[in-house]
Amino acid sequence: MPLITQAVRGTRDVLPTQTYLYRYLEETALQTARNFGYHELRTPVFEHTELFERGVGDTTDVVQKEMYTFLDKGERSITLRPEGTAGAARACLEHGLLGGALPCKVSYITTCYRYEKPQAGRYREFSQFGVECFGAPTPAADAEMISLVAEYFAAIGLENYRIELNSIGCPDCRKVYLDKLREYFDRHTAELCTTCHDRMAKNPMRILDCKSPVCGEIATQAPATLEHLCDDCDTHFAQVQHLLTSIDTPFTLNSRMVRGLDYYTHTVVEFVSELEGLQSNLVLGGGGRYNGLVELLGGPSMPGCGFALGLERILLHLQAAATPLPGRENCELYIATQGEQAHAAAFNLAAQLRAEGIATQFDIVGRSLKAQMKYADKIDANYTCVLGDSELESGAVRLKNMQTGTQHAFKLTDLPEEFAHFLVQQAHEELTAMYE
Repeated sequence: MPLITQAVRGTRDVLPTQTYLYRYLEETALQTARNFGYHELRTPVFEHTELFERGVGDTTDVVQKEMYTFLDKGERSITLRPEGTAGAARACLEHGLLGGALPCKVSYITTCYRYEKPQAGRYREFSQFGVECFGAPTPAADAEMISLVAEYFAAIGLENYRIELNSIGCPDCRKVYLDKLREYFDRHTAELCTTCHDRMAKNPMRILDCKSPVCGEIATQAPATLEHLCDDCDTHFAQVQHLLTSIDTPFTLNSRMVRGLDYYTHTVVEFVSELEGLQSNLVLGGGGRYNGLVELLGGPSMPGCGFALGLERILLHLQAAATPLPGRENCELYIATQGEQAHAAAFNLAAQLRAEGIATQFDIVGRSLKAQMKYADKIDANYTCVLGDSELESGAVRLKNMQTGTQHAFKLTDLPEEFAHFLVQQAHEELTAMYE
């Protein structure tokens, strides 16, 4: 009988053979963030559509083409979150976090939803690690945010990437820059796509981010943002660069990078894979400063900055680079049983072992002893033992290391505590051997 349905195009099931890798990336990310003073925030998967229209910007591709928007049963327009920053800002505002000690630092692991053409590293449902910092106006906040990503990448062994940096200025100097852009793009009006015609009036900077090859080629000769910064913005950006240089964090300037969301001001940054064999210029994540977002959402005037990284893209990069990654935790001990009395004893023994933190399994299918041992081998159990009438009678059991074949005898009454101690001792010996 054929399947009734399959996963929706652009989504995927993350199976047990890979979920532990995502857990590793997520836990390392949140721990790195905590080291910088960021603590986890969780927001709803959907928000009122207005939040993204106002926060992300109605001239962006995200709002115009990519959002999953629907009317709920109360006829309210609801949108699955396409990114994490707007929801984080809304939550911090709604719950008064921005009225407390500043800066307010939050981190998150979240799923986002965009209707894009699926390809390697791009899904319609995807996972992000992000941080947001509210209330810190200085260049040190920008540089610290970027250094957090560098620390995270170092922690997971991610190499072969570059940091691209730009400043898109403040609202004051941007007015001058936008006039220069309109003047330039006016000379190419006939060549621009329909969407970019609309952007000309509202926000010509969005043309720099257009995915059309024709518009992209025209944009390469457009005026650069760095040539039109006011003195304050120029000083701010220079200090960001100085701070990154002082901690040996290399970067390259990309004076035409604007990012895909309208809330950005001043510093913008992208982290781009340089790994051969991957999609050209695969962006692992990005972010920047967004000093007007909180006020735009109805809050006080407050500076902010943050970033988001795509976990699927990071994993794609790590696997393509053959980066050593932790293995999935195996069953530590499989108890094979013979007879009803031994099976009942195994049930209780397994509970005691698990209470000691030892991953333990036993037969719950009703297999023969031979089939049980085959199953233990298939699940890569580290140790196995056979529990039958003779073991119950003697009160002792022998555990076999499935890799080396060595065996160790334990009393059944002492097994949970003694085996836990044994595993700690084995781990210590292996660690010592590594450094000898």
